[in-house]
Amino acid sequence: MVLSTPTTQYPTGDGQPVAESYVHFWAIATIAQVLTQYMETQPTPDSPAWAQAMPKPRYREHPGTVLANQFLYYAQGYPRLRVAPDVMVIFDVQSGGRDSYKIWEEKEVPAVIFEVTSAKTQEQDQYSKRDLYEQMGVEEYWLFDPKGEWIPEQLRGYRLSGEAYVLNQEKISHQLGLRLEVAGALLNFYRLSDGEKLRTLSEVTEQAAFERQRAERLAQRLRELGVEPEEP
Repeated sequence: MVLSTPTTQYPTGDGQPVAESYVHFWAIATIAQVLTQYMETQPTPDSPAWAQAMPKPRYREHPGTVLANQFLYYAQGYPRLRVAPDVMVIFDVQSGGRDSYKIWEEKEVPAVIFEVTSAKTQEQDQYSKRDLYEQMGVEEYWLFDPKGEWIPEQLRGYRLSGEAYVLNQEKISHQLGLRLEVAGALLNFYRLSDGEKLRTLSEVTEQAAFERQRAERLAQRLRELGVEPEEP
């Protein structure tokens, strides 16, 4: 193994655009935001929810983190050997962002990777990246084509079986405990445990506004009846 020296530099960017189009960018941002919020709600081994979780979460200490469009370095001492997945989920590492992700430092390979693909990137996404992620041991690899340019069903998944990828016909991420569903140019995620949809930031904001308006209407009705509502 070639070890890093003090002069080895691992760049955090290459000056290339984040995504091919706004549609692709929004798909990446939404997947990353929804999964980040989901990971933040996962129980830790020292919480009561851990003992009640069925099946047990696959991580040992930390739920993990979600990174988007950041360099993944997979060979220590070789800064040119890198890839930048659109979204990757890594279990059993500290939560939060990184400027880049180095496998030899964090000791964990990403468990799930999403590439938001297009006609322009399809060859790389379905051949070179697929082969690389397979060799790295990434358990699940998902290709999402928001414009439907080359994947008729828009979503195509692979799961690791032994040392090779096979098609994931179920559209279910067993690593995440989620069912995936295409919704136009976006992906929706549903918990396998209860079928609940993971809400986007805009949906969370809309729900909060709705609840606030309902509380205001109730307070007004109580005042009309001569009852002063309690302050929250």
